[in-house]
Amino acid sequence: MNADGTGVTQLTPSGPYNDYDPAWSPDGTRLAFTSTRDTPFFDIWIMNADGTGVTRLTDGRPSFTQSGAPAWCGDRIAYYGFRERTRDDYNEIYVMNADGTGVTRLTFSAASDHSPTWSPTCDRIAFVSNRDGNNEIYVINADGTGETRLTDNTASDDDPAWSPDGTSIAFSSNRDNISDIYVMNVDGTNVVRLTDNAAADQMPAWLPDGTRIAFTSDRGGSDHIYVMDADGTNVILVTNDRATDWGPAWRR
Repeated sequence: MNADGTGVTQLTPSGPYNDYDPAWSPDGTRLAFTSTRDTPFFDIWIMNADGTGVTRLTDGRPSFTQSGAPAWCGDRIAYYGFRERTRDDYNEIYVMNADGTGVTRLTFSAASDHSPTWSPTCDRIAFVSNRDGNNEIYVINADGTGETRLTDNTASDDDPAWSPDGTSIAFSSNRDNISDIYVMNVDGTNVVRLTDNAAADQMPAWLPDGTRIAFTSDRGGSDHIYVMDADGTNVILVTNDRATDWGPAWRR
């Protein structure tokens, strides 16, 4: 859809399966996404921006593994998945080429690692892990080194989104009893709360120029897409229909 909510176009057909987590290619010509269209397990797919040319990148059928939440930077896609079945089914962070080749595992923890987001320079990835008992935000170099924890509290911190200028990470957290959108420096300092209401605000996504943030909220009774300025002001409802809308992603 357009940024004001007009011009809504359905890209994937209605069917018995689910399509999730759209992620634009850097040039805006393609979308990676998660789908259950061939199995009951999640896999990463890719298509042209008009919905044509759908191609599967990961294949969970042989070993009943799954992959999800693609994040695109340069010619690589980060995602979460479990593939190895040598222990319990913990999600880990992986990176692959945009054609599905060159799969590299980045995290190795007895926990669930998920929701990767790239730094603008494609050299680091922020992600969520419950390895310390609850969801916290971590960062790791794109080669798997330098893993660092950014948040540390008894709440659940989720949905990291790296700012286009590389200085901040937006995220959702229920540290004040309800999920709201926060922003912090990339080293985890200077946490600022952007939204504050009785609804659940989640899944922030930065406008490519860094001036606005789209997010999902149920403040109207069901999940819809909202947009606000990067400082949390000027909140605007973008979708307003009978369906549930979530997981916004901006086209560059």
